[in-house]
Amino acid sequence: MTNLIDGLVVAHLGKGIAVEVDQHIILCQTLRKLDTVVVGDRVLITQSSTEQGRIEQLLPRRSVLQRPSRGDQIRPVAANIDTIFVVFAAEPDCDFLLLDQYLAICENCNIDAALVFNKVDLGCTETIEQELQNYIALGYDLYRVSANQNIGIVDLQKALSTQTSMFAGQSGVGKSSLTNTLLPDKNLRINTVSETTRHGRHTTTAATLYHLPAGGDLIDSPGVAIFGLAGLSEAQLAWGFREFQPYIPKCRFNDCRHVNDKGCAVREAAENGKLPLMRYQRFLKLREKMPPAQRN
Repeated sequence: MTNLIDGLVVAHLGKGIAVEVDQHIILCQTLRKLDTVVVGDRVLITQSSTEQGRIEQLLPRRSVLQRPSRGDQIRPVAANIDTIFVVFAAEPDCDFLLLDQYLAICENCNIDAALVFNKVDLGCTETIEQELQNYIALGYDLYRVSANQNIGIVDLQKALSTQTSMFAGQSGVGKSSLTNTLLPDKNLRINTVSETTRHGRHTTTAATLYHLPAGGDLIDSPGVAIFGLAGLSEAQLAWGFREFQPYIPKCRFNDCRHVNDKGCAVREAAENGKLPLMRYQRFLKLREKMPPAQRN
């Protein structure tokens, strides 16, 4: 029987998939019958030569991040992520609606979430600080950093060092600067993988997994700035707001939409100041953004 070798998917290169086995990169094709294989997946492969092989089996995932695709479909982007670090900054203006969207998705995908407030050297308004305190009260870890000024990077490195992580956030908040600070030889690594598999330097697409010098793995996915509310139902969106969870069972109706429903414990708690009103209002906005088919 052909020996099956355990490997880690680290990149897609052209039509091949780069699988790491014992720090060695093997360019693999995949069996057609397999589900989509993504960066972060653990797989079983067979080798046809020292540099080529075939993915025979996709091992169970502990988590998977998905995004909308064509025709109301959703497709996986990355797998086996432990924590998504949502990056935001005072400049450009904080998009707390997008931030809450990320948090809601993580809450439903078995992925932890943490916040990275970048560009702290530019200051922080009272409004932003109030929002930050709300997230801290909800149990979200917050890292105040500046990639350009090298502030708070050591604490962030420690958090990243024990897990597989990914950065998400709106354009311009400094995700690339953070990645380059944490991975000073990033471009060298891309070229090494490409040369090993005899592909050009520009063939890496979508997502790439890097081993951080201080420990841990970082999935860099520059093309996935926004992954939408892929696959979430209205009820799951509400559950994704962590502070709603104790109140949802107290709603009068099991199918409560938490809008104008009679006896809605969530709405009443928001109106009475028991949970952050701004977060509740952003929940309503996100709910309106959902396709009708995803609502109850």
